[in-house]
Amino acid sequence: MINVYTNRENYQYDLHALIKSFYPEYDVRVYAETEQNGYPDRDYQVIVQLFDDSMKVVIDIDGRKEYVHTYKDDTDVTKKERKLSIYHDLCDYTGKTLPWGNLTGIRPTKLAMGMLAEGKDEKEIVTWLQTTHAVSDEKAQLSLDIARREKAILDRIHYEDGYSVYIGIPFCPTTCLYCSFTSYPIAVWRKRVDEYLQALFQEIDFVAETYRDKILDTVYIGGGTPTTLEAEELDKLLRHVRGRLDFRQVTEFTVEAGRADSITREKLDVLKKHGVTRISVNPQTMKDETLKYIGRQHTVAQVREAFRLAREAGFDNINMDIILGLPGEVEVDVQNTIDEITKLNPDSLTVHSLAVKRASKLSQWIGENGIETLRNTDSTMDIAQKGAHALDMKPYYLYRQKNMSGNFENVGYAREGKYGIYNILIMEEKQTIVACGAGSISKRVYSDGRIERSENVKDVALYIEKIDEMIDRKRKLLVE
Repeated sequence: MINVYTNRENYQYDLHALIKSFYPEYDVRVYAETEQNGYPDRDYQVIVQLFDDSMKVVIDIDGRKEYVHTYKDDTDVTKKERKLSIYHDLCDYTGKTLPWGNLTGIRPTKLAMGMLAEGKDEKEIVTWLQTTHAVSDEKAQLSLDIARREKAILDRIHYEDGYSVYIGIPFCPTTCLYCSFTSYPIAVWRKRVDEYLQALFQEIDFVAETYRDKILDTVYIGGGTPTTLEAEELDKLLRHVRGRLDFRQVTEFTVEAGRADSITREKLDVLKKHGVTRISVNPQTMKDETLKYIGRQHTVAQVREAFRLAREAGFDNINMDIILGLPGEVEVDVQNTIDEITKLNPDSLTVHSLAVKRASKLSQWIGENGIETLRNTDSTMDIAQKGAHALDMKPYYLYRQKNMSGNFENVGYAREGKYGIYNILIMEEKQTIVACGAGSISKRVYSDGRIERSENVKDVALYIEKIDEMIDRKRKLLVE
């Protein structure tokens, strides 16, 4: 446990994110001055006191030394500058730096995108990321590279008069060790799938009617694992989606086929029949022992077979997801995964750095086994990057999450013309995305850049029961 004290409440989130980045294995608690009276006997390993003309930082996390740094400010200092100073103090104390410097948000490419939109030159953008946020040379250049590519893709999107749709299918064959998404074992819910679809259709109908005069750019069906639905159920879902939404200008229609143990030739034929243009076959790793360990009830051989079936069904835009930092995996395992994926020759590859979510079983597992068994390094990231480049893929979107293994990032790589447009839209928040289904979150993007959200309840039974309320929430977001 690392207890942190600050006399400024508005620094709580930033301090938590920074310290957690340096010490992912610790539980970090940040207390502001207003809470101090409730914890009179607490020992604070980090103290950050901010005043009008000074800042004092005290760090004594592991007991080996006490680090004290007092700043005297001759002029007004911004929060951004103070945050950078605290980051450098943690660097001095720990003897290490972070690849993304003091950036703690999940969308670092938005900074580069914004500066490109303002007409800044590329050298200026890279230098600003390095000096203002201590981002490494490599990551600053990666941000710029992706921002350039994203901008070219998004210039063709209808921002103000268009929208995209997400449809969530919250069922999976089993729940993976690391998962924190809204997903429920299909075996438990099999008898209520039709009820769920009927509620979902009501929500889709409302969206179709409300946005009948807007242009639909992309449609993404995710989860969960959409292909846990039977072929007949998938057919029913896709017929309704195609029948109610206006697909005349849709540029991308994605379905996460996902896990190999949910993919059949019959289901793939249904997806192809209804005009799905992009699918995912996601192994996460190509090591059988790890697959079993993380709770995925399929083998590497099944992944190969599922991919073969998808190609035979006529899909020419297939994505594969992998996760770096899975329990027990080291560089040789990552290299094996990349080698196996190279043989399959997908059209895009999404490389995830394992993120430890409180709601996942992995969080409890780490408490029992220690975080040192999660190994994600510069070497493993480099292996994945080289593998993507060997497949003639370029990075096209990037995001980060809290508590990521190695403090790295998730990167989507793809060949020219195979970029996942919806993935870029969800990260850059340039267009309204209307989300339907349990646990989904709609985001309305206004012309002035303001964003408002509307959440659906996560519980499937509650979603079915309160579908009228879910639709009313959307009405308030999209209409009123």
